Amino acid sequence: MTAMLRVPREETSLRERATSALRQAILDGVFSPGQKLSERELCESLEVSRSCVRESLQHLQAEGLITTVPHRGPEVSTISPSEVRDIYEVRAHLESLAARGFALNAPPEQVRALRAKLNELAKPALAQDRVRLLQAKNQFYEILVDGCGNLVAGQMLRQLNNRVTVLRRISMAQPERLPHTLQELNAIVSAIERGDGEAAAKLSAAHVQKAGENVLRSMEHKG
Repeated sequence: MTAMLRVPREETSLRERATSALRQAILDGVFSPGQKLSERELCESLEVSRSCVRESLQHLQAEGLITTVPHRGPEVSTISPSEVRDIYEVRAHLESLAARGFALNAPPEQVRALRAKLNELAKPALAQDRVRLLQAKNQFYEILVDGCGNLVAGQMLRQLNNRVTVLRRISMAQPERLPHTLQELNAIVSAIERGDGEAAAKLSAAHVQKAGENVLRSMEHKG
């Protein structure tokens, strides 16, 4: 039975690297929502076989980043306004829970790490580098999830994270949004530092709601 379950390590590693590279390209905006993906071009750029590309596409389709359209093939998923509302409603509940848990359960070193990451986000130079800014924002939430003490909420937030990252890029494209984001996150971290779980939860939910509203406004303007 054990022998039957063996998978060639090189092949598995190649698929994982191809999937990771394609995922990151989508999250970084190299491929735009609605853009058709050519398997041949992906094979050439990733330097992998067509079967490897197809498996990567299937994996990313399960994550919600890619949609296969009949008679067209794979393309980068477009998130509709109704899906945005659903995603941010779920995210608001989960992050509220995570913020409360972090305030009540996180050890001092994790609280300091959260504050340090927020200070990094506030550096003026970072505002000019969209990719690094998004990476730092994701790292901020990773610290929050790690210290919240709720494994289920953490898993669900991580499952949402890829689509949230795509939407976060839309939200943060608005230059006036970042100062408000930093103020809102500072209020959340300050509540956490006081050990005020209820305030952290309410502030986190309000922050997510405002972020969702900003994404919807940005989508309306683009439309």
